[in-house]
Amino acid sequence: MAGRVIFHIDMNSFYASVEQSHNPELKGKPIAIAGNPKERRGIIVTCSYEARARGIYTTMQVHEAKRKYPELLLLPPNFERYREASKAIFAILRTYTDLVEPVSIDEGYLDVTELAEDSHPLTIAEDIQQRILSELDLPCSIGIAPNKFLAKTASDMKKPMGITVLRKRDIQKMLWPLPTIDMHGIGESTAKKLAQLSIQTIGDLAVANADFVKGNMGKNGVRLQARANGEDNRAVDPDSIYDTKSVGNSTTLPIDETDEVQLKAIFGKLSGKVADRLEAKELAGPTISIQTRSNKWQNRTRSLTLNHTIYKKEDIFSQAWKLFEAHWNGEPLRLVGVTVSNVEDKGVATEQLSIFDYEKHAKDEPILEVMASLEAKFGKSVLSKGAAVRKKSYEAKTSFSKDFLDDHDHRGK
Repeated sequence: MAGRVIFHIDMNSFYASVEQSHNPELKGKPIAIAGNPKERRGIIVTCSYEARARGIYTTMQVHEAKRKYPELLLLPPNFERYREASKAIFAILRTYTDLVEPVSIDEGYLDVTELAEDSHPLTIAEDIQQRILSELDLPCSIGIAPNKFLAKTASDMKKPMGITVLRKRDIQKMLWPLPTIDMHGIGESTAKKLAQLSIQTIGDLAVANADFVKGNMGKNGVRLQARANGEDNRAVDPDSIYDTKSVGNSTTLPIDETDEVQLKAIFGKLSGKVADRLEAKELAGPTISIQTRSNKWQNRTRSLTLNHTIYKKEDIFSQAWKLFEAHWNGEPLRLVGVTVSNVEDKGVATEQLSIFDYEKHAKDEPILEVMASLEAKFGKSVLSKGAAVRKKSYEAKTSFSKDFLDDHDHRGK
């Protein structure tokens, strides 16, 4: 078989597993990581498999979880501990190949195409799984497939400690009968929209008329239909984690808030946090979005794209508050958020000034005069915009002589 060999590594119940590794007395016990149980933000972040066996699940309210299973052991999150564990995991993965793409603190992709020319993919996967378990005392599941989408799908099929191979020729049997909501990349709103188009299963999406899907779902529909047919050409990119597309911050409110003064202060604080993160990453973006969730769990997002990029707190707050004032109907809110998106390096992002916002930038005039003076003396090439660091590029090898995806299905431990 010619093609890529992609792994998706998914740590099992990561935060809980890290706590059990840190304190062996917690092993085999129903534990959950949660926020402050006295406030509404007290929800279950993750829980051990022992807790799941007793009906506890992620996003469950803490008070509901304790009512369901009073013996549940609640632990506050220790993010520094989880970050250290994550670094150790990815350090192990990089001993196998440089083509490692982290996608979150507890999951990532590997392109082992070149490595698989000398070692069987299942042998490599078993070695990775056992090393992470023996060296870090942490369980993981691994999906093996010819592309990222199928590898991600495969890693979800057997937990904990599963190793699953998913071949393109198996998708009709293994994926097509499932409801669309079970497909990676489809959320509740998209599944609902597909259902309105009489597309109920992944198979329905795969065989639907392409023009019909594109006409009703746009580019996202085209992408999802390709995934439903097992097609995904994305490369494993070690640098993609640095390609930040948006920077945002949200907060769950301790009470159902209707006080405009309080909400304005909260938006100001969120805008400040977003500005700080943009500054730290030297990013700016033209699109501002706000998110709200009502006390009836109605989620709403409103956005506006400007003709220039922003990154300062006052600019972010000004635009976010205008959006909020224009769209809030006075309903009690339990969550609000602010996001700046379509971000890029500040040195690359240039503001398109108009007569309407020239005065706002008048304070920049002294530096513009200096730039003009330098260019007049030494030529326009003396100054250039800052640029993002050039990303490493690679071309994944596609020669893999072993026909393992045709000969093996899955293993679970």
